[in-house]
Amino acid sequence: MKKFIIIALAAAFAAACEKTPTQDRPVQVSVSLIYENDAFATEGITVSLADLNSSASYQAQTDACGTALFSVLPGIYSASATYSVSEGSDLFVYNGVNSNVAVSATGENSFELNLVKSESNQIVIKELYIGGCPKDDGSGYYQYDKYVILYNNSAEEATLTTDFCIGMCSPANSNATNKYYEGGVLSYTDWIPAYCSVWWFQEPVAIAPYSQVVVALNGAIDHTQTYSQSVDLSSPEYYVTYAPEIYTNVNYHPAPSAGIPTSHYLQTYKYNAFGNAWVLSNSSPAFFVFSTEGRTPSDFSQDPGVISEVNAAATDAMVPVEWVIDGIEVFRATYDAQNQKRLLPSVDAGHATFTSQLGYTLYRNVDKEATEALPENEGLLVYNYAGGTESEAEGSTDPSGIDAEASIANGAHIIYKDTNNSSNDFHQRRTASLRK
Repeated sequence: MKKFIIIALAAAFAAACEKTPTQDRPVQVSVSLIYENDAFATEGITVSLADLNSSASYQAQTDACGTALFSVLPGIYSASATYSVSEGSDLFVYNGVNSNVAVSATGENSFELNLVKSESNQIVIKELYIGGCPKDDGSGYYQYDKYVILYNNSAEEATLTTDFCIGMCSPANSNATNKYYEGGVLSYTDWIPAYCSVWWFQEPVAIAPYSQVVVALNGAIDHTQTYSQSVDLSSPEYYVTYAPEIYTNVNYHPAPSAGIPTSHYLQTYKYNAFGNAWVLSNSSPAFFVFSTEGRTPSDFSQDPGVISEVNAAATDAMVPVEWVIDGIEVFRATYDAQNQKRLLPSVDAGHATFTSQLGYTLYRNVDKEATEALPENEGLLVYNYAGGTESEAEGSTDPSGIDAEASIANGAHIIYKDTNNSSNDFHQRRTASLRK
């Protein structure tokens, strides 16, 4: 009798377990793409689910109704999708991100992913070097050597006109308190808050096809003379954010090297009274470039009507989102719970994760298919790229496998990936491309 009772209890327990959902069993999840309140009924779009509590990620293709199906464990996920399509001579990108997909062990797990349409641009941010490098004696790191490379990603000459501007989004760091969040979402929908001031070129700058312009965001000097792991920004061809009558901190803004003409000094107006330097975050800026669309940047910066007063200590300029040409949202590594988006999805639907102080840089991925399709590149492309930080805990690399800098040195033309989603478009490179 006792044996029968034990067996019966075990069977009852097993049956109860079968009926009770647990967190270690996969459940079915559907993600439907939506554009302008209607189903984006396109087959074959890759949708990704990233587990926010681990490094696990999953991909699935949409069906003809624009829905992707997954089988994943219950948890909190981020869903994302990117789709590019040519319309005539223009390339448009549809991006969607939903950072709060709560998959439960019970109930219906159906979610929507709203897509935002944006246009791919001729000028892109090729590289953003911001994190500084270790000092030679091991005593710390050096951070006054930041730069950005602007690249002509096309076969036609491009011009940076005098209404082309450089800006950084408020707040300066991704993990900082963001006063623009209300109820867990950004309060702005059609503009970007530019912190402190914006910078612009004195004269039009022509960029040949598949060529670049370097802008020193701090000192246009040879930083390697003091710290060997830094970069040389003293080339006469480079440009620099230098306005000593406005920003007086010589650590961030030392006098440029003698060979750099004064016409290469970018101009600015400080509408934020706080600070004596234009301090771009060394860990997690939201950096963007834009055009004032025929209005002079000086008039725009001094217009009281474009100023947003975040608090008593800081003011930002409201840059219309349709003016934005390109942007990169950078999240600080290991601060996943605190990082918050600042750039709108139409500017950057994702983010690049960055570790500072080690000489790393953020470098744009190569568009493998487009680059290989250029007939002039036959025999010139260099493969087996090994410049990313894929072997590090914060691993990242260019999935194309093309070594862009080696290929350029070999005479090749590079077309970089431009989906307006930094999660797809950038990787963390071990060394700055300007470091020889």
